[in-house]
Amino acid sequence: MSGQLRVLPLGGLGEIGKNMMVLEYEGRIVVVDTGLRFPTTDMLGIDLVLPDFTYLRERAAEIEAIVITHGHEDHLGALPWVIRELRAADPDFAPAIYGGPLTIAMAHSKLDEHNLRDVDLRDVVTGEQLKAGPFTLELIHMTHSIPDSCAVAVGTDFGTVLLTGDYKFDQTPVDGSPADIARLAELGSDGVLLLCGDSTNADRPGFSPSEREVGPHLEEVFARAEGRIVVTSFASNIHRVQQCVDAAAALGRKVALVGRSMRKNVNIGRSLGHIEVPEGQLIQPHEVEDWPDHKVVVISTGSQGEPLSALRRMAYDDHRQITLHRGDTVVFSATPIPGNERAVNETIDRLFHIGCSVITARDAPIHASGHGYVEELKLMLNLVRPRYVMPIHGDHKRIRLHAQLADAVGIDPDHVFESENGLPLEIDGDGARFGQPERAGMIFVDGVDIGDPADVALRDRRMLSADGIFIVVATVSEQSGESVVAPDVIFRGVPFIEQADDLVSDIRSEVERSLSASAEAGVKGIDLLQEELHDDLAAFVYDRLRRRPMVLPVVVEV
Repeated sequence: MSGQLRVLPLGGLGEIGKNMMVLEYEGRIVVVDTGLRFPTTDMLGIDLVLPDFTYLRERAAEIEAIVITHGHEDHLGALPWVIRELRAADPDFAPAIYGGPLTIAMAHSKLDEHNLRDVDLRDVVTGEQLKAGPFTLELIHMTHSIPDSCAVAVGTDFGTVLLTGDYKFDQTPVDGSPADIARLAELGSDGVLLLCGDSTNADRPGFSPSEREVGPHLEEVFARAEGRIVVTSFASNIHRVQQCVDAAAALGRKVALVGRSMRKNVNIGRSLGHIEVPEGQLIQPHEVEDWPDHKVVVISTGSQGEPLSALRRMAYDDHRQITLHRGDTVVFSATPIPGNERAVNETIDRLFHIGCSVITARDAPIHASGHGYVEELKLMLNLVRPRYVMPIHGDHKRIRLHAQLADAVGIDPDHVFESENGLPLEIDGDGARFGQPERAGMIFVDGVDIGDPADVALRDRRMLSADGIFIVVATVSEQSGESVVAPDVIFRGVPFIEQADDLVSDIRSEVERSLSASAEAGVKGIDLLQEELHDDLAAFVYDRLRRRPMVLPVVVEV
């Protein structure tokens, strides 16, 4: 065998979210997952964070297929931007996009929002063998917190690479369809070259609880609530929504779906038969106030404290249709994604301030993780018995713990590779080793546009949030360059200005001094004058305040 197989993670390693893996062989590429993650608090005004897929943009013509393991945002959400940018790089870019029926339905809806309606989307039956250039592809049914979740077996001349996607070994799933353990064992018997396994819960001992256990506990919580119930969960957690609907129906409560993604995903789930709602049980959000409190359940987005989510708006009394009040019970049927704890806690505190009762997974068993715990990760390793292991889908701590589990079940530690975004694993006839790092990182979505993390707009936002802004408008003579009108000084967000009047007066004097110095030096041109004025004022303000607010000088010639 000649050539080399490269397995390159562009996202999902050293972090939770924005999962993206590239497999490259014989000059052709298969991409598995195109995920995103949500911004942290320091990413001011940023809406979404995507993997940096510059590597793919430069090789768009080589991509044979994109495979999506399931419909969660951290695996599917970046797809519209990936399609748009790769089409811009290569007008002939048109690979097939594969996934389960629900996954493809969600991808279709997401692409429609971006006016990308001519994409080759194909829903695949698990077990079906597909050809994509030098690769063969097979989706293997897994259980997760969303239907149609799959692992992906990618066949090459060197052997099979198995990417697990997100999974757990739930023996009693809500839809009655457990993971295809037999097929995993068969692959292991035939020989798996490389296992790329989910590491999300590598720090949690034992087995994860079954999703089926959540339903009865939700009904118990609902039964104890006297007023309105607001349940928040991931909008894509179709099974959890069904359990909430069932609990509400058992107690004679109507259900209102709040949040655009919640309504959209429930409609997709109903159309594919994953959700069944009794006739007449659903009401519109604007009808909630028309029903007695003890007759209503609201199912809402916002379990992660997202700034624009429905629950967050309710908590801050900023929602158009739902106003929370004392006596409401808010149920968090989800746990915070690592990094979101602060936003979730802020939301919960606001709810308590309103007078709501708040119930989380710490208070009652109303959530089951969709990711396997330690014993399930061991089971996967023992079923598959791979030659090589690359833990994925986790921060560095969880990747290390997953690597230790591989060692514990008997896999040669030299065959376990703790990678990171941009670090390719290269496999050939002589074995496996890390290659030279490729560009990887993140790109930001602000509105519908994408940009680099070093974008000047983000730097400006950080500066404004920290130290505020000074705007100085100076009017100078076109002939002499001297100031002819007293400068205007405007400042916003500048902290600790107790002597504002004195400071403004001093800044005006400094403007006059700077302009006079420039005139004497023969400085001509608006741009040059503004540069000189900026530098002089920035130094003056720092000397007075020991801060560095943004300084925007505007020079007008008359």
